[in-house]
Amino acid sequence: MAVYTEPSDEDLARLLSGWGLGAPLAFKGIAEGVQNSNFFLQTPEGRFILTVYEAGVALDDLPFFFGVTSAVADAGLPAARPVLPRTGGLVQELAGKPVSLVGFLDGISAKRPDASQTRAVGAALARMHLALAGSGLVRPNTLGPRDWPSLWAPLAEAGEALEAGAGALIEADLATTGERWPSGLPTGVIHADLFPDNVLFVGQDVTGLIDFYFACTDFLAYDLAVMLNAWCFEPMGREFNLVLGQALLRGYQSVRPLLAPEIVALPLLARGAALRFYLTRLADWIKPADGALVRKKDPRDYSARLAFHRAVVSARDYGLEM
Repeated sequence: MAVYTEPSDEDLARLLSGWGLGAPLAFKGIAEGVQNSNFFLQTPEGRFILTVYEAGVALDDLPFFFGVTSAVADAGLPAARPVLPRTGGLVQELAGKPVSLVGFLDGISAKRPDASQTRAVGAALARMHLALAGSGLVRPNTLGPRDWPSLWAPLAEAGEALEAGAGALIEADLATTGERWPSGLPTGVIHADLFPDNVLFVGQDVTGLIDFYFACTDFLAYDLAVMLNAWCFEPMGREFNLVLGQALLRGYQSVRPLLAPEIVALPLLARGAALRFYLTRLADWIKPADGALVRKKDPRDYSARLAFHRAVVSARDYGLEM
């Protein structure tokens, strides 16, 4: 969530006319994340989130993303339903970019999630996996292990400049994940980006699972590995919080117990997830400033996580009770 493209008053009036929502009562940019331009919108018809999709999202992928969020909401989980324009189709257009609208969800993201919240979101992830099992929705993971070497190649010099010695370590990570990546694990639609800023809470209750724009078909346990990285490390990734790890895994397994092969694969999946976010954050880090209202995220946060994963012996190191 960021602000790159902002509608003028005339643009906003035209867009709202297309949704039949009346005049805006409130409209404000949301300065988080890096992927799209997002705005809070209130009209006489209710509260919404308006998204302008920047270059990182393909128009052809939007039916999949909307299908996922609708399926999750249909299952009774807290996902924001898309609002379709009156003229048909899925989106409107602004400056040649697709624009969508979804319902607003109550709640706020936890800046420092506690164990109760982490357990709750682990259970919510498992319920989401089960809810999407029969959806028939399929989209390849375009940021999976086969893509990591090509992501790294143009970044190697910048990575070494940012952290001396990073090049050799990342090359070793690429080699290890490439040679040992598992096969045959349970697969389905995953969120692939369920960071704390993509989950809303009221108190200890999960009230929103948002931003499904990296959702894809992959190992279910990989989604859990992403969350081990995103929820269970202290700031700058230098220490794994075992209490939070236990909470996340207990919450997930209270709904969907992991199979033995998933447990064995979890350390490698977690290392791969850390590598994926290191690479994409490094790519964003070195982009020239363009004046957008956006906060870049330091890739060294994930190089510290990678250092932890390299030393992991088994899933017990993440707090899994076996």
